[in-house]
Amino acid sequence: MLGIHRTCCLLLALLPLSACQSSQPAPEFHFEPLEPAATAVPSATSAEITVMSYNIRHGEGVDGVFDLPRIAAIINSAEPILVALQEVDSGTTRASGVHQELELAHLTNMQIAFFAEAIPYAGGSYGDAILSRWPVVESEAIPLPSAPNHEKRVAVMVVVEEPSTGRQIRFVGTHLDHTNDPADRVWQVQELNRVLLPATMPTLLVGDLNALPGSAPMQQLFDAGWVAADAELQPTFPSADANKKIDWFLHQPGQRSSLKDYKVLHAPIASDHCPIVVTWVIEG
Repeated sequence: MLGIHRTCCLLLALLPLSACQSSQPAPEFHFEPLEPAATAVPSATSAEITVMSYNIRHGEGVDGVFDLPRIAAIINSAEPILVALQEVDSGTTRASGVHQELELAHLTNMQIAFFAEAIPYAGGSYGDAILSRWPVVESEAIPLPSAPNHEKRVAVMVVVEEPSTGRQIRFVGTHLDHTNDPADRVWQVQELNRVLLPATMPTLLVGDLNALPGSAPMQQLFDAGWVAADAELQPTFPSADANKKIDWFLHQPGQRSSLKDYKVLHAPIASDHCPIVVTWVIEG
């Protein structure tokens, strides 16, 4: 794949792992589906998988506590096959040296944790990760452009093979620039469009895009053919009382795949973002 810089390695989540950052029991949480679940029955030649995106705020809850088991409990309750994580600390002093992508893979019984560094930080790395229950056929880090005085950004991409249909599917997670000026975000989505399109397999682009509905970055994505999973544009931030939609699930139509059952999960303590979950229907 042209234009993609290979900077990351594939990490096995089953290696011995450091202790979790908190031994406190995870507090209760509940899910609030913001859209009725679809009732369509898939055909015999299709498969349905749950996929998730979650900005985990470097493992620190809004209560100031680093608690990866709490985050893992939220992930486990959704039973996803693929998870895109943003704001992941890997080996930083802030995270007590924990490689959060590996620890969360262990706590969620995922097979793979693929991490891409956006920036070096506090003796380690800060960036994005993908967890997968299925073996990964291909994995890539996609560096994204940014202004010289802005924080660098990255996207992580994996290709996995859906077992029942045999089809390869592509899952991309990212965290775009957070500043008030949208110029970097526009530049970053242009790069994502350049690298990922035209899609040759079912493809999802997910994550914290830091872009509101109607903004220039989102218009660039929609003009390129991306379609939002959430027609109602439900807010995802801040987690305690969400009033802004900045976390997205986008897909490319025409690849014999579709999305349904979009949900925003109500978990107001573990992070300042709401996790989002969707069912990905893959035709054989």
